[in-house]
Amino acid sequence: MINIRTADELRPKSFDDIVGQEHLFGKNGVIRKMIAAGRITNMIFYGPPGTGKTTAAEIIAKESDMVFHKLNATSASLSDVKNILGTTNSLFCTGGILLYIDEIQYFNKKQQQSLLEYIEDGRVTLIASTTENPHFYVYNAIISRSSLFEFKPVAAEHCVRALRRALDYLNAENGTSKQAEEETLLYIARNTGGDVRRSIVLLENAYFAADGALTQETVDGFNVRVGNFDDDTHYDLLSCLQKSIRGSDPDAAAFYLAKLLSLGELISVCRRLQVIASEDIGAAYPMAAAITRACCESAKELGMPEAKIPLANAVIMLATSPKSNSAYMAVNLATEDIEKGLGREVPTALQSPLFKGYKYPHDYPNHYVKQQYLPNDLKGKHYYVYGDNKTEQAAKAYADKIKGTDYEK
Repeated sequence: MINIRTADELRPKSFDDIVGQEHLFGKNGVIRKMIAAGRITNMIFYGPPGTGKTTAAEIIAKESDMVFHKLNATSASLSDVKNILGTTNSLFCTGGILLYIDEIQYFNKKQQQSLLEYIEDGRVTLIASTTENPHFYVYNAIISRSSLFEFKPVAAEHCVRALRRALDYLNAENGTSKQAEEETLLYIARNTGGDVRRSIVLLENAYFAADGALTQETVDGFNVRVGNFDDDTHYDLLSCLQKSIRGSDPDAAAFYLAKLLSLGELISVCRRLQVIASEDIGAAYPMAAAITRACCESAKELGMPEAKIPLANAVIMLATSPKSNSAYMAVNLATEDIEKGLGREVPTALQSPLFKGYKYPHDYPNHYVKQQYLPNDLKGKHYYVYGDNKTEQAAKAYADKIKGTDYEK
């Protein structure tokens, strides 16, 4: 079981203690200067986990003499927000309330809209954080009333400063004098992807496992690479999920879904599943895209841990569905011709405003009449090839019936 007590005890208490984020909290950092000037505004912090977003919000509240309230959108509801805001009438602090909402992307649009009333009437100052692109997951009206600040992964050499403090703390707490070479601390920092909190947890584990000095071998005993979720691991696991579904292996697909969700990747999973539904299942089962979309929206509304239920349904459905990439391949082939500069002159019958010579298919038997749709230099070219699944073969049989087996587009 991961022990994060040391990381919590060592949470910075001032801007000077924050490692990394010099562009925000260094001597010339924009947020530091803003707070020093007495300017407090609504803010949105975005960036990877373990880079100081929550810590920064706590320090801002302290420096501004504000009452700090924290909610996590994965488990909080609107009633929690209202309970906090209901205390505004009985508070007499000069700074007011700073409401910090972590992982705001898990609040749906309606929940986010409800925050506007409290932001606009000045009862609270909102700081929201997210690990996702805020322009995709934060309500535009909130963005327009806030300042956006990016938190970047902490460089290994900066992270070492926090690890030194953690080692000194552990020695003082346990009456020991264990040491670690600079290279060992750098090794820990580099293997936790710029996440200070994870690096401290790893140091703490290695500290208790080490008989004397902490070494790289001690650190390796905790299988760092599996625990580390850097960009490469992120895309590797998403790729594993897609390849397992494409390969019709529901067991492997369920495993990679569970692995990704355990690492907090709900939003990324939803995006990838919607891609898979259209790229790998596609025309073989057209309803897969709609079902997947519904499951993903349900998951985002529910939040974890319940979100895994609709996502599991989507994953199993996709893995066990017939597969076809015919639509995906068709648009790729068409894109290649466009990139070659082909297809610029469309048939006259399709050009407005007269559509001269256009034949209205509904006026003909079977709602079909032969005419040219592709541009002149691509006349007769085929991009789409019917897949060998039941749905597309039924569509092919229908096309053969109304067009004949040798038709031109």
